[in-house]
Amino acid sequence: MARSTASDRMRRVLAIVPWIVANPGRHTSEVAARFGLTEAELLNDLSVVFMVGLPPYSPDALVDVQIDDDGRVSINLADFFSRPLRLTAAQGLALVAASDALLSVPGMDSDGALARAIGKLADALGVDDVNPVDIHLGNAEAEHLELLRSAVADGQEVEIDYYSFGRDVRTRRRIAPWRVFADSGSWYVHAWCTLADGERIFRLDRIESLNVVESQDPTLPGAGDRAPAIFNPQEQTPLITLVLDVDAAWVAETYPCERVVQLDDGGTQVTLAVTAMPWLERLLVRLGPHGRVVGAESFDGADDLASTAASRILARYAMS
Repeated sequence: MARSTASDRMRRVLAIVPWIVANPGRHTSEVAARFGLTEAELLNDLSVVFMVGLPPYSPDALVDVQIDDDGRVSINLADFFSRPLRLTAAQGLALVAASDALLSVPGMDSDGALARAIGKLADALGVDDVNPVDIHLGNAEAEHLELLRSAVADGQEVEIDYYSFGRDVRTRRRIAPWRVFADSGSWYVHAWCTLADGERIFRLDRIESLNVVESQDPTLPGAGDRAPAIFNPQEQTPLITLVLDVDAAWVAETYPCERVVQLDDGGTQVTLAVTAMPWLERLLVRLGPHGRVVGAESFDGADDLASTAASRILARYAMS
């Protein structure tokens, strides 16, 4: 399943709650689609809101989430939300930074209550409203993010020109988007791909162009309630084992690893699933002397991949 930390969930909740407060009575399916979730995921997130409050946790001190028999949701805020806040400058700046990040969550209104509150707080702190805090949540095109979010909500299909980093190829695909979500600093769309005839995960910053398709195919399957997996290798996927020195320890934190072993000399041994050889070649060239192959399953010539790839790159430069 896609990795979701407690902070990820809290960020979603903090984005969803003010939108529901400002738009009471919307159906759970509409709210879920707006924020790139399934209805089950939305209800699971809202279950946390029931527990928000202050001692003695009486009804007037708790946030009240109401979902009627038709599936329409409203939120009544506890009385303490009406009390004025008295913040220090440090607390205010931290709130601006955190709230600014929330505006990038799919489904947030750029001119909603939260955005207006950020503007007022930034003005009070004397923070430059052009670019008060540098927060990086991925390199996805804002237009692509909005179009895909709308396609999910409206059940539309889209055509994309997509660059596959692992295989180093560009393809044109027709997809039926199911949900848009963020994971580890990048935006993704979980969709049915007609080219692959199966479900796929596409990274938004690798979509070079995107167009909504007018005619829809009613035979394409729906998403269901299963959360997408960013990386899901098959049993037959080849494996490679690398020994990394201290300067290459970032590999274990950057890529999904089947196994990680800390070595006595401070190095790290990792086993990686290899779904595309161009990706592995680039990794080995990037590692240089800081990583070496010590084992490989299901493919030959692993020891020579780095030198072969480097020779091919040099040959390209010689021809240019």
